[in-house]
Amino acid sequence: MDLQIKASDLEQAHERIKSHIHRTQVMTSRSINEFAGCSIYFKCENFQKIGAFKARGGLNAVLSLPKEERKRGVVTHSSGNHAQAVSLAAQMCGIPAYIVMPETAPEVKKKAVKGYGAEITLCKPTIQARKENANRIQQETGAFLISPYNDNNVIAGQGTAGIEFLEDTDGLDALITPVGGGGLLAGTALAAHYYSPTTKVFAGEPEGAQDTYLSMKAGKMVTVDRPDTIADGLLASMGDKNFAIIKELVEDVFLVNDEEIVAAMRLIWERMKIIIEPSCAVPMAALLKNKEKFAGQKVGIILSGGNVDLGKLPF
Repeated sequence: MDLQIKASDLEQAHERIKSHIHRTQVMTSRSINEFAGCSIYFKCENFQKIGAFKARGGLNAVLSLPKEERKRGVVTHSSGNHAQAVSLAAQMCGIPAYIVMPETAPEVKKKAVKGYGAEITLCKPTIQARKENANRIQQETGAFLISPYNDNNVIAGQGTAGIEFLEDTDGLDALITPVGGGGLLAGTALAAHYYSPTTKVFAGEPEGAQDTYLSMKAGKMVTVDRPDTIADGLLASMGDKNFAIIKELVEDVFLVNDEEIVAAMRLIWERMKIIIEPSCAVPMAALLKNKEKFAGQKVGIILSGGNVDLGKLPF
């Protein structure tokens, strides 16, 4: 299996970013374990800088740029968490950041991006509009275009969460992440492949944005034109670099509906007293829907982020 991203790429990414990020804690809940019928370990990236794992990939992508190239600034498109990651990295490096966001992006995420000093361009809530605007700004400014997920440096950065998770737990049978663009899933799958080959990797995906599920079934990339789900962080279409890794290393993708996502989100709020966003609840919803698959196992779930609009809670 010829994977473009090697173990050394993950290790170098971790070395590059570790002084700029939090090594987030792993938490457990006895009541959730009893309810789920297995032992669950939660890697709390909702406590990461910017409130999401995407700080890792954004920082690695920006810090990997040669200094001369970096000076021109960076441009990306994102519904929120990757936008914040790139904005924070740009602020740290003292360079401009141009961020394309859909008009429908949560207000809490727009405010955070502005707070890091980035210049926001709003667009229609379609992948095509996001990409077209990002490409136009890249041509106008000469800034370096960083894909939110379809970028090897982003994938390697996201994989550092998996490295830490495997180091801080002992012998996980399974790892579950959410999947949108596929950066976290691909990075986690690489981390498990290199550092814990017996750990099986799965993904949870919203029914309203099921391109990864359909692609896995078809054996080739399938797109969903107008994704629609409460999990706003998972609206992006999967990238081809991500799919090349996912189809080789990921065991299965489980679909969940918005009602199941909200129920899992509420469960974690109530039992663990921590704030997570809808996208973050998707792997928990996937586990609860497929309890028999994980019965009695040690399961790791990456809680991807906590940037929820508190004025629009779904419960």
